[in-house]
Amino acid sequence: MTIKQSWAEMDKTAARKNGLAFLSKKFKTCKKPLKDVSELKDYLECMYTGAAQYDDPQEYPVSKACEGIHGASEGTDTLGRIFSGIVALRWENSCHDTCSEMVSSIGIEKNNTIFKQTIEYMNSCNKSYGVAPIPHWITTYYGSHGIRVVVKRFGSSLIFSNGFRDPYSSAGAGSHCLDIQPATEDDPEGLVMQRKIEVDMVHDWILKYSADLLQNQSIRLNWDCKISLFFFFLSSIFLIFMEQR
Repeated sequence: MTIKQSWAEMDKTAARKNGLAFLSKKFKTCKKPLKDVSELKDYLECMYTGAAQYDDPQEYPVSKACEGIHGASEGTDTLGRIFSGIVALRWENSCHDTCSEMVSSIGIEKNNTIFKQTIEYMNSCNKSYGVAPIPHWITTYYGSHGIRVVVKRFGSSLIFSNGFRDPYSSAGAGSHCLDIQPATEDDPEGLVMQRKIEVDMVHDWILKYSADLLQNQSIRLNWDCKISLFFFFLSSIFLIFMEQR
């Protein structure tokens, strides 16, 4: 609840006299004082979504953020706890692509999550980058509601490896892309098995591609040979005809 409550607290603080200066000092923005409270809120939102998306077992950024927030000394106010979470993470993110390409705003249409509502998110994107995000554009364009049909039409070598720890999986909570990160001794058995399956699948794809390539080259060579024989035959007939004349 601390994160959810913090948005209103930031707005309330920013509306006061010298409120932005107070927030700039509170969150240590150094030589770049806040010009608008949305700058701080956008940064925090990027930090939270990034932590959830890449919550890998080596770092566990979500746990770090939560420990920073809830581990603050007794009496620390809401904004102070949020800053403690930032210190625990120390992430630096650029959020332009989340406005123009990502679908991060899906699922925050209502005021029932820790994030700002979609309309506020869209307005801040437009104000900061001149980009008005279309939350469901990617799922509409690629037809996620009929994924079997869509993949059959344009997809080929695809692996859907969403696990329970993948935040893009329904109700998932964990690291995105964990299966393609370097292996460690602490990797769970399921992850080790998943990587092996994926490597085997890619190996099979390469073998099939190589076989198809050889077959196509063979077909092309056969056609080249037939064409050469055909022209040789025509040349022979032409020479015979000329000799008879």
